[in-house]
Order: sequence, then structure tokens, then C-alpha cells
Amino acid sequence: MVMSASQELEKAATNYALEAVRLDKQGSRGMAITLYQKAIESLLKLVQLYPEYNLNKVYIQRAMAYQERIKILQGGLPIQPEEIGERPPSQTPDATPPSDGKKASYDELVTKEKPDVKWAEVVGLETAKKAIKEAIVYPVQRPDLFPLGWPRGILLYGPPGCGKTLIAAAVATEIDAAFMSVDAASIMSKWLGEGERNVAKLFDTARKNVDNGKPAIIFVDELDSLMGRHSSEVGGEVRVRNQFLKEMDGVLEKGKKIHIYVIGATNRPWDLDWPFIRRFQKRILVPLPDYHARLQMFKLYTSNLELASDVDLNELGRLSGGFSGSDIRDVCQSAHLKVIGEFFESGQANNKKAKPRALSMKDFLQILEDRKPSVSVEMLTSYTKWAEAFKAL
Repeated sequence: MVMSASQELEKAATNYALEAVRLDKQGSRGMAITLYQKAIESLLKLVQLYPEYNLNKVYIQRAMAYQERIKILQGGLPIQPEEIGERPPSQTPDATPPSDGKKASYDELVTKEKPDVKWAEVVGLETAKKAIKEAIVYPVQRPDLFPLGWPRGILLYGPPGCGKTLIAAAVATEIDAAFMSVDAASIMSKWLGEGERNVAKLFDTARKNVDNGKPAIIFVDELDSLMGRHSSEVGGEVRVRNQFLKEMDGVLEKGKKIHIYVIGATNRPWDLDWPFIRRFQKRILVPLPDYHARLQMFKLYTSNLELASDVDLNELGRLSGGFSGSDIRDVCQSAHLKVIGEFFESGQANNKKAKPRALSMKDFLQILEDRKPSVSVEMLTSYTKWAEAFKAL
């Protein structure tokens, strides 16, 4: 049976949303945000292409709910995912988050599906992309050119919402690697007594992929939860940390030229213990976008939107100084949702020939007026100081 374009989009939105909610429940914020955003894009595209569809109001509500959830995840607020009403229109998955006292299995906490992210989607970040290519992409393409070996521990640090998860996903796509994503906070809190065994299984899975001729990337989000300084730890936490350290040492062992890469991401590099920091040979700052990158992001995120002639993307790039890439994406989504909402509230959606108005400069300015950057000046100062002390490109 051949699916129509609307069915394909609906299915894509549903799949993205279901996976986002699953990752959200297990604490994988970075990957959850990426998939919530993809769900929003699919829903808005569906509404745009089929304005007369009777479920469009539901789709808009879902998109707005996902957007609110993204803001919550970026802000670190402990609100459960079922509070966003995340059930897609066509399916009703079990939305009950795992209980704090319940063990989560290896398969529940390790995401093995590689997001389809291309380098072109990673706007700006030229220094970070260059360092990643030198450390991972080139050695995979021509290992014979690296007699001294190559880095296999890469730390990405910087403000939230600036593309750390996106870079990891893009490099996995570039080298066609097996991609295993775990959230460090979930390892520590939800694997309980199974932590050491599951950490060993994680690295063993990576080694099996390499044995079969496929590079492997282990992406650890919120690394500070696993490798940070702790004033008090129970025995299980210590054993999990030591097991991870042991496995990393096995990957990094001198003389080995295997294509297993451990990419860690953290918003709080200053919380990492030095014994762990030094095992990441590459320590790469993923900063806030500069003016040029912000302009490119506005061009990217509005490329499929109808803009009025008064929209000045150069001015929007200038006015959004201090905004992260995720903030800019939210601005574009919010402006679009505002116009779509007006269209439905006016009753015009019942007319199959009617279309929403084009987004105006005023729409964007109103959103920018109501939003503040998600990264403070104090945080930026902390990243600069840490980079001066520990960066390794």
C-alpha cells in the first residue's frame, strides 16, 4: 500500500514524537529536544500543505505543546513529559514515566538509532567542526595517514542549545558509524545495581560493530552527571564511574588504532574531575553563534516559510545577539505558530483555497521582545575561563 504525502508526514511526526517522549522520560534531554523539533517541523509542514485537514487544530496544539516542552528541557525544570499532552493524534502510547525506584533496562536507556543529521544542518561552529573532522572523519577515511594514531575521546562543552548533540549526530552520519547515545544522569540514577554490567555492554557493543567493519560512536550526554565531582557517593556510583573509566582506558590504549569514539557533551565542564578530563584528548568549545551564524540560522529555519517583503533577516540576526541556535529556532517556530493560530482562529481554515498570511517583521519582533537569551553573561564568562585552562583542539 502506497502512503499519501499527508500520511507520510503524519507518520513521521508520530514517530518523532513517540521517540522524543521516550527519550524525555529516560532523561536524554539533548536527543529529546532534537526529536521534538523534528516532530514540530513535520506537523507544521502538514498544516501548511493541507490547510483544510480536520485535525490541523490538534496538530497545532501538539506543536505548541512540544515547543513548550523544549523550553522546559532547556531550562532544566523537573516537569514530567506527560504534562505536555504528548500523545500524537494517531496513536496513544503509554506516557507514564519510569518510577524512580524502578530499574531501567539497557535497551531503554541506550538509543541506537542514528539521527539523520547532515553537516549542512550544523550552521556555524566552523572551529568545532574542523576539530571533529580532524579527530574522527579523516582517520576513518584514510587511517594509513595517521601513524601516530588519532584521538578517540572527544569532549564537547558549551552553553545549552548550541549544537553539541547535533555535531555528534552529524559526524555519525558522515562516517556511517554505529551510534549509541546514553544520558549520563540516567546511567547513574536508573541502572542502579546494573550499571557496571551495562557500561561494559555498551562498550562491548561498540567493539562488535568495529569487528564487523563499522566505526562506532558512543555519545554520552550530560557527562558531568557521570564524571563530575561528588562530595558523597554510594558504592554503586563509584563502581559505575570506575567501570566507565576502565572501558575508556581500553579504547584509548596506546598502540590501538580502532575506530571507537567516545564523545561526551556537557554544559558544566568545570564540574568534571581532572582524571576524566585528561582522557578526552580533544576538548572543544561549542559556543553561542556569532552574527554570521545567526543570520544563516534564520535563513535555514525560515527557508520553508512564507515571509513578507518587510522581513529583514540581517536585522533579526543583529537583534538576536546572545541567543543560542535552539533559541533562534524557537523564535522562528513561535512566529510561525502565531500566524497559523491566527489563521485557524479566524475560521479561514474551512476554506480549502485560503492560506495563512505571510510572516511579517512585526511577528518576529514581538517574539523577540517576549524572549530572553537562555544563556547568561555569567555562564559565558565561566566557559571562557574554562576554555583558557583546558581547551585542546
